[in-house]
Amino acid sequence: MPHILTLVAPQGALSANLLPGIRRALDVLGADCGTPDWLSEGEAVDISFANLAPEPAMAAARQALGEAPVDAIAQPAETRRKKLLLADMDSTIVTSETLDELAAEAGLKEKIAAITARAMNGELDFKAALRERVAMLKGLEEAALERTWATTELMPGARELLATMRAGGAHTALVSGGFTFFTGRVAALVGFHEHHSNVLEIEAGRLTGTVADPILDKDAKLATLKRLAAGLGLSLNEAVTVGDGANDLPMLLAAGLGVAYHAKPSVQAEARFRLNHADLRGLLFAQGYRAAEIKAG
Repeated sequence: MPHILTLVAPQGALSANLLPGIRRALDVLGADCGTPDWLSEGEAVDISFANLAPEPAMAAARQALGEAPVDAIAQPAETRRKKLLLADMDSTIVTSETLDELAAEAGLKEKIAAITARAMNGELDFKAALRERVAMLKGLEEAALERTWATTELMPGARELLATMRAGGAHTALVSGGFTFFTGRVAALVGFHEHHSNVLEIEAGRLTGTVADPILDKDAKLATLKRLAAGLGLSLNEAVTVGDGANDLPMLLAAGLGVAYHAKPSVQAEARFRLNHADLRGLLFAQGYRAAEIKAG
């Protein structure tokens, strides 16, 4: 079965000088490599190969790259273009952890961010950690949500990722352990078909310090992936998922292309695919989109 190794880097950071070393590393393992095919000059290139599985090819490429700021993703060539996208929101589609930023409105950012970091690295039970953090915000005025939203920024490449996949006919969903207040706005801004997250309870214009049940956690994210794929008549292999936290890991491992994006250490240790240097455009290059095909959003 033919495979593709895609190398992706920040724009202008991928040098052609790196390719001979990577090809030699694959040759040593018995791979039959094709001619490099540049998807975006200085940013992304495909190297086709046969007679070698994707996992050892990725490992060999990463070792050959050393400290170079380049990501490597290897997969079967035939099924790389995906028809379903599920994406986490915080630190994935947006640059921040929205709950931490909301906590800043209560003067509790440092305390709550410390809990968030441990939860996202899988050190704490997600549901319990979420309830603990939200309880600290009891009494915060509802207007703090709007102020937090006003400072929220999109991750580089987010608009391009959504616009291009939608133009290619893919269904897109935002699945977050955060809150509907933010996911609804992000979904509308970037162009997700749907969004799923938690409901932050508010009464008389102030946060009650509680989250409505059921809480959307790692199991719910995986269930959403399976439900949407089944509803669309797709296999899980036809899906791409992306996230950075431990609550994303089950959906990352279940999808055909599950990418840990600038992820927490525990997630990087288990995910098959990783983007540590490129922005979200890397998900498009991994699917074989060329720079000329990428929509501005």
